[in-house]
Amino acid sequence: MPASLAEDAPAKVNLTLRVVGRRGDGYHELESLVAFADFGDRLRFSPGGELTLAVRGPSAQAAGEGADNLVLKAARALAARCPGIALGAFRLDKRLPVAAGLGGGSADAAAALRLLARANGLAADDPRLYEAARATGADVPVCLDRRPRIMRGIGELLSAPLDLPALPAVLVNPGVAVPTKAVFAAWTDGARAAPVGAHLVALDLAAVARLTSREQLLSFLAAQSNDLERPAIALAPAIADVLAALRALPRCRLARMSGSGATCFALFSSAAAARAAAKILRGKYRHWWVRAGTLNGVAPARP
Repeated sequence: MPASLAEDAPAKVNLTLRVVGRRGDGYHELESLVAFADFGDRLRFSPGGELTLAVRGPSAQAAGEGADNLVLKAARALAARCPGIALGAFRLDKRLPVAAGLGGGSADAAAALRLLARANGLAADDPRLYEAARATGADVPVCLDRRPRIMRGIGELLSAPLDLPALPAVLVNPGVAVPTKAVFAAWTDGARAAPVGAHLVALDLAAVARLTSREQLLSFLAAQSNDLERPAIALAPAIADVLAALRALPRCRLARMSGSGATCFALFSSAAAARAAAKILRGKYRHWWVRAGTLNGVAPARP
């Protein structure tokens, strides 16, 4: 087995999010077009020995190293399905804000599953990886291969991967943690975003797949929304401040909250415009987490 392996755990961004309804068990059915950023956390794994996790980085304290960390939960879920696999020591460089609507914990868990698969010679499409992902958390399955998809149900129903145009973006978090459960608890049918264009029409995989240019994709996204935006703002008004700041940026094409918040994103026509916008925000809001990058473009693999 290799001495050490590493995987990126890119931020997951909900370009759209529609709450279809509440199930009898209390969970909410969703429909979301999901993309991934070309930045995020970084997870390393040294096979052999006891299963452990060490966390460092700017968000390490908020992430925690305890047994409830999704990296350890994912490893245990896979070990239960693959008796005898080699576990070992994980080291997480936690760069993304926590409880931020970016699926950071889920991305970390998915990276752990990929690392365990590589270390133990499991195929990337081994069904036990997906089973372990589902057992770990609702957002973990979509994070396994980090390609844009339409996500439905509570996250377990995934479309085929989509080849969407890259989107220059700026992601901003005001330093406010918004618990997902609290946002969903505050959601009602009356909190649904006002229907715009195709908002109330189910996402059609073939139609989304035909969005081959950046302009087509931006126009499509402008007719969508995030149904959790209003209840999240009611719990954390700073989200409204972030959205207002993003929409006021030069050449901003669209600004929206991701997931259950509090992170919001702004989309631009060029990477240069996104970088310039991020510079403006860092100068005006020094306490905000601000990152410019590209959605639908996974960072290149590193050793």
